[in-house]
Amino acid sequence: MWDKPQILNWIANLLFGLATVLMLYGVIYVVVHLPVFPLREIRVEGQLTHVTREQLKLIVGRHLQGNFFTLDLVKARDAFEKLPWARSVSLRRRWPDRLEVVVEEHKELARWGNIALVNTYGELFHAASDEDLPVFYGPGDGVREVAEHYGKYSELLAPAGVKLTQLALTPRRAWQIRTDNNMVIELGREDTEARLAKFANIYQYTLSKLGVSLTYADLRYPNGFAVRRPVKNTARNTGAA
Repeated sequence: MWDKPQILNWIANLLFGLATVLMLYGVIYVVVHLPVFPLREIRVEGQLTHVTREQLKLIVGRHLQGNFFTLDLVKARDAFEKLPWARSVSLRRRWPDRLEVVVEEHKELARWGNIALVNTYGELFHAASDEDLPVFYGPGDGVREVAEHYGKYSELLAPAGVKLTQLALTPRRAWQIRTDNNMVIELGREDTEARLAKFANIYQYTLSKLGVSLTYADLRYPNGFAVRRPVKNTARNTGAA
């Protein structure tokens, strides 16, 4: 091989090119890590109601380490997404010294029992809320399904002036509603929207005019429904003379 000039030239050129690449990499690495590219501005955008300025400052101080080039965007995004009310976070560098952070907050729709909140996408999240929210119950894989039906059922009950405060989905996929006037409505599993629409219409124009509050309505009958009024306590106190 040593008596073949072409091969030697090729090897020399390869080594020279490799050395040049390594040198350039070293220079770029040093330049990038110089303190001449600091992040001078961090702009946080989004409709923030629950995420506080103090929380944002804490994350910036603890997790946004490095300059414009060396900041780890993945780790920074993960830090923001750990905020209880942060649903999604996106980060973008803006030359020469700015970082833009866009935070999408969860919008609470209901409570999932007493363990979590449900957002408007039908997703569970863990945060504290003082809002008066409806309560959902159901199997673990039914969160999105319950959230979707809540919107449909609420819309059907609205013309009757009745507000849905609790919605439950049983393991057998049967639906039960509780309203703001303490009425329980059994919907069953089939034709639930049609049954509820018919009941809401009759309730609006007939049952609500009777001046009697209902405690229970069973809509699981094929051609009608059954209702129950509160039981009056007719017992009288008696005493011995």
